[in-house]
Amino acid sequence: MRITGRLAASTVAAGLVAGLIVAALPPARAAAAERPETAAATSTVGQAPTGIRAPYAELANEATGADLWSRSSVSEHPMGSITKVMTAYVVIEAGDLNRVITVPSGIIGYDHAYGASTAGLVPGEKLTALQLLYALMLPSGCDAAYALATAYGKDGSRTQFIAQMNAAAKKLGLSKTHFSDFSGLPDPGEYTTYSDVRDLVSLGRDAMKLSTFRSIVATRSYRLAATSEHYAHLWDNLNPLLGSYSGATGIKTGFTSAAGDCLLFAATRGKTELIGVVLDSSSSDSMAGLDVAGADAARMLNWGFSR
Repeated sequence: MRITGRLAASTVAAGLVAGLIVAALPPARAAAAERPETAAATSTVGQAPTGIRAPYAELANEATGADLWSRSSVSEHPMGSITKVMTAYVVIEAGDLNRVITVPSGIIGYDHAYGASTAGLVPGEKLTALQLLYALMLPSGCDAAYALATAYGKDGSRTQFIAQMNAAAKKLGLSKTHFSDFSGLPDPGEYTTYSDVRDLVSLGRDAMKLSTFRSIVATRSYRLAATSEHYAHLWDNLNPLLGSYSGATGIKTGFTSAAGDCLLFAATRGKTELIGVVLDSSSSDSMAGLDVAGADAARMLNWGFSR
């Protein structure tokens, strides 16, 4: 099973997001007892969006951060590969994106240990940090996350890179967020990397202020021609909203068995910019897949723009 990025370019997912399934969806299951979460909190301003399956969700104004609607906004929950937003944020803030990075051999064992999603990188290839960011964010490459964490961790330490992620979270005021892995994989446990939807929306807003990040997550596909340094690669963006939802600008999918199907998303129409997140959208039906997260996001955005 692919741990992350299970949004995979499914035509069913794209069709569902575009069609938005008008019928009401079953309620999500209760939170698992072992989750590191606090009492749920729900805030609503005016009429709430309907048919939202995710038990954890928030929609906000991207420019101001004003909360438009939320559900269990301060309940901590794993978020799978949405974690990679912080990985990219730390790398972009560190700079030197033209530096050449050799893909380490450790990606093989790391990816195989969790059946992780990959960008198809091969040990020994040499790519720039910027190219690896596309490999990280579009196909949700855990191999790219490993390579970037090795290159940008202090003294080449991936443990130090994770510490840098947590330091960035503290600096950004993400008090309900903790990282134990740079990909969002369940290392060492299913609930050791977690956040709440309010923190994730805040992180998304900060990341989208970075022009490089914003450009990457809005890219539907990225082709890398073969050179003497690396193989040819084609990376498609797993975000179901891109190309199917008018005005979609990003941001990142996520999945683990504990996180469920997750999506951090943003869209712009006219002068209105909205950003939101859903966690565990498929919690009541593991076969539903990330098409349900995309449908949740589309419903929330439609509601937000209609206001």
